[in-house]
Amino acid sequence: MKQKGLTGELVAEFFGTLVLILLGDGVVANVGLAPRVAGTAYDWNTIAFGWAFAVIIAVYIAGGVSGAHINPAVTIALAVKRGFPWGKVGPYIIAQMLGAFIGAACVYLIYRDGLIAAGMPNVWATGPGSIFASASWGGPAGEAVGSYSLITAGFAEFFGTMVLLWGVIASGDERNLGLKNNLGPFLVGFTVLAVGLSLGGPSGYSINPARDLAPRIFGTLVGTQGLWADPAYALIVPVLIPAIAGAVGVFFYDWFITPFLPEAE
Repeated sequence: MKQKGLTGELVAEFFGTLVLILLGDGVVANVGLAPRVAGTAYDWNTIAFGWAFAVIIAVYIAGGVSGAHINPAVTIALAVKRGFPWGKVGPYIIAQMLGAFIGAACVYLIYRDGLIAAGMPNVWATGPGSIFASASWGGPAGEAVGSYSLITAGFAEFFGTMVLLWGVIASGDERNLGLKNNLGPFLVGFTVLAVGLSLGGPSGYSINPARDLAPRIFGTLVGTQGLWADPAYALIVPVLIPAIAGAVGVFFYDWFITPFLPEAE
């Protein structure tokens, strides 16, 4: 395979992350702005499946060029424990952030009329304010049920991001079951689905600093209110904690799984 160098990898990371946010934030807007049927049929499950397939498609698009990190947490984790060059970490993250920002802009263009009519609700980022009244999930009239502290949401992001990295590492580990025939993106996507369905409640499962921060900035620019009502939450829970937790997850994999795998032939 002919190598295109760092430029090609950055373009792939940009485009892959753009597609991730286009489809991921797109399903949030679709569910929130236009509930199709009763809340039990078109709700959080739809969002979780939408994000999962967004990941699968994005990984298939960018994987052959850059490895499809499409997530700073993955990039940092692979640099810490899997030999990814540290010199590429900064450029990869910048490309991912730019791709996520443009992906959010595309969602805005697609849903602009509905967003304006609804008062420009938060379809961009996770955490407080990410569930708005016209959505079809939550309690009576779509109200959110309960609330979670920064610490609790932080734990959700920490464990969710570790699980994501376990799926990412396992999908390419030939000493483990190792998916063949280019099926790795499906395991990664279904890992995201599992995190969303099982662990996503307290924080909205960012598990990806670019997925949250760049669309949050875009949402602020187009007039969504409250995105920075709690700056500590916005920067720590969906951004800083995943960036750390991904690397921790790889260490746990190598402590508890790698030593017991059969030797490579």
